[in-house]
Amino acid sequence: MRAAAVDGALAGAVGSVALNVVSYLDMVVRARPESSTPQASAGRLAEVAGIDLGPQEAAANRRSGLGPVLGYGLGIAAGAVFALFVGDRRPPRPVEVAILGGGVMTLSDGSMTALGVTRPRSWTRSDWLADLVPHLAYGLAASVSWRRLRRR
Repeated sequence: MRAAAVDGALAGAVGSVALNVVSYLDMVVRARPESSTPQASAGRLAEVAGIDLGPQEAAANRRSGLGPVLGYGLGIAAGAVFALFVGDRRPPRPVEVAILGGGVMTLSDGSMTALGVTRPRSWTRSDWLADLVPHLAYGLAASVSWRRLRRR
């Protein structure tokens, strides 16, 4: 069971890389700026936890580093939880992609909504696509990695 969780965490890390690559490619293609939600989430989470990130410039730098780290942590943890959830079962690939990608998207968007960083009800169709496509890339990359690691 522990080996499966480690494999799941590794698959989640690969998925997180895929999510970021697709997000950065979207920035290139659409010439859009980087999202501020990871940094805002990190700042809000620190605030809720009562953690002082320091003076203004230092706090901004810490939020810039913490945002992506929190994203990777979420992606890695989601892969480990997925591994524990599926065990030795082999769901069809589309189901794995939906569970992994949809799960990470739900956790990410849900936590940002709970922290008051974003309001998905106000998102446009383009906003939803910009969020959905990288999370599907996460799900696909994590699923492929998971199966590769669990080959017997």
